[in-house]
Amino acid sequence: MKPLAIVTGVGPGTGASIVRRFAADGYRVAMLARDFDRLAALAQEIPEAVAVPVDVSDAGALTAAVDDLIVRFGTPKVVVHNAVGGAFGNYLDIDPAVLEQNFATNVMALYHLARQVTPRMIEAGGGALIVTGNTSALRGKASFAGFAPTKAAQRILAEAIAREVGPKGVHVAYLVIDAVIDVPWTRERWKEAPDDFFIAPDDIAGEVFHLAHQPKSAWSFLAEVRPYRETW
Repeated sequence: MKPLAIVTGVGPGTGASIVRRFAADGYRVAMLARDFDRLAALAQEIPEAVAVPVDVSDAGALTAAVDDLIVRFGTPKVVVHNAVGGAFGNYLDIDPAVLEQNFATNVMALYHLARQVTPRMIEAGGGALIVTGNTSALRGKASFAGFAPTKAAQRILAEAIAREVGPKGVHVAYLVIDAVIDVPWTRERWKEAPDDFFIAPDDIAGEVFHLAHQPKSAWSFLAEVRPYRETW
């Protein structure tokens, strides 16, 4: 049986690229996202991909979906939490309910996933839990109050999990994407930007795959990617 990878937040950019990367290297990939039509189209394109329409901010639905995958395909070898919720604006203007929803997607979904899969990974002899993040996990900026607190909490949660399960054979890593991802809506927003302004989803996927397969003697926790022209 092929090893199972679970990927949350499978959209048309990074998520889809991660699915393609793992499928190309022999994984059966479970794709979790809310958009059933998008998942169905990807499943048609990628024979080893399984569509799992679910809102990861719904803890009960997420738990049921992952339990079903484990029954059908066994303990996942890799889980990638790529789902993201964000809102941008002045902290006085952002509805508190929106921030709570973003915490549910970015932080609590990771919490539930980790509780569900890492004990099974330990039993199975190892595995990897990779979380995709961005620079909001490292700093708070004006107009980011509806987003940055959730990504910072996500990073700290991932680190706490890493310190707990790393010595037991489960690799947890947090990938900071310090760039504008090359998808249609960002191309529309930055119409005049050159190609090398953007980061390619396929290249992000390559780094996610690399982190998930690092040798045990040289595990990373915090990794960053950015285009070569990006200033530090």
